[in-house]
Amino acid sequence: MGVLSDVKKTVALVRKALDNRSAAVHVRREAARLGGHPRSHFRVAVYFADGDVNMYQMRQWYKPLAELARTWPVVVLSRSATGARALMAEDAPPVAFVPTVRDVERFLATQEIRVVLYVNQNTRNFQMFRYGRRWHVFINHGESDKMYMTTNQYKAYDYALVAGQAARDRLSRVLWDYDVTTRTIEIGRPQADHYSGVLPYTPDDRIVVLYAPTWEGDRPSAHYGSILSHGESLVSALLATGRHRVVYRPHPRSGVVSPAYGRAHQRIVAAIAAANAADARAQHVYDDGPELGWQLSSADVAVVDVSAMVYDRLAADKPLLITRPVDPEAVVDTHGYLSDCEWLDASRSADFVGDIDRVRTDPAAVAKLAHWVHHYFGDTAPGSSTRRFHAAIGFLMTEWERWYAASADASSATDGDEDEAELEDGAET
Repeated sequence: MGVLSDVKKTVALVRKALDNRSAAVHVRREAARLGGHPRSHFRVAVYFADGDVNMYQMRQWYKPLAELARTWPVVVLSRSATGARALMAEDAPPVAFVPTVRDVERFLATQEIRVVLYVNQNTRNFQMFRYGRRWHVFINHGESDKMYMTTNQYKAYDYALVAGQAARDRLSRVLWDYDVTTRTIEIGRPQADHYSGVLPYTPDDRIVVLYAPTWEGDRPSAHYGSILSHGESLVSALLATGRHRVVYRPHPRSGVVSPAYGRAHQRIVAAIAAANAADARAQHVYDDGPELGWQLSSADVAVVDVSAMVYDRLAADKPLLITRPVDPEAVVDTHGYLSDCEWLDASRSADFVGDIDRVRTDPAAVAKLAHWVHHYFGDTAPGSSTRRFHAAIGFLMTEWERWYAASADASSATDGDEDEAELEDGAET
């Protein structure tokens, strides 16, 4: 059994190496076809060291970044060949493929990058931190109450753009000697101003339920995924009512750690296909597309796991339920929204449909939702988050000018002193 496992791992590594090599060739050919980037053009860079498996972290920023680029041109510094290939094939900002540190240095030498944005905590971010005279800013790939949101790595960045007061409260509770007031800037959820995509169904009188579970997690403290514990029962119950439409959007990594979790996911996909075959008017959806937007804005109710999807949906200001993790070791932050949310317990599988119908109309649930939406995102009026995002970048640009001017003045003063010292030395000689 051990030998077979080693063989499978070796084959997987070889395949990965071949894919990376093929991707690198493709990216360089595509870059040559597009031509070089104009010199001294870009002011904002998004640093992305991951491969295509984590493209969901970048995709949600495409449209906010495109809007930002109208004022401050944006480029993505992609360190991975498969990531760069995916970016070039999608509606991403311009891409600079910089697999080595030398490549990074060469590109930076041709541009005036003043702000570097980071969407995740890849360990290779540290390689970019070496470059001073620019702001390093963590923007993350979502808002949530997972332990990931309070990592001490926040201290490595000059600033962090956060959704709202809830994020500041969370960081204040956990991080020692971290000045939340000056090093975080609230911007809401700019992605909510750019919901995109075309509905894959024709709206009717059915209640649309978005079920968006996360993956199974790679350790007990992160076992938030609900496909095995809740998912099959939930989807089966909704498919049977005849008055609900299911939009099933699982995390793209579902099943990468647990084969059983992956098989449960496949059974849900098969059940949706069978329900549609039995009644074409049902128009249930298995959604594995790259765009995230229409799902959040169109669903009457959302059922999500403890993940960034909780807060993506919360930003839409519409009813939701959160699946309660069944693993007692799963870490759940009970200081914020999860202390007062509408939980969906696996033990209540017989009442899942009733719970979903209740949160749509119950006055207490509606009022509670409104309170937490404001606490996490502030003003959610259309365009508000985009204005705050642009204002935050504008502030950083102004600060860059101020610090650059001060450093230039200091350098001039030092150069003058050195000149005088050289003259004095020469006179003594």
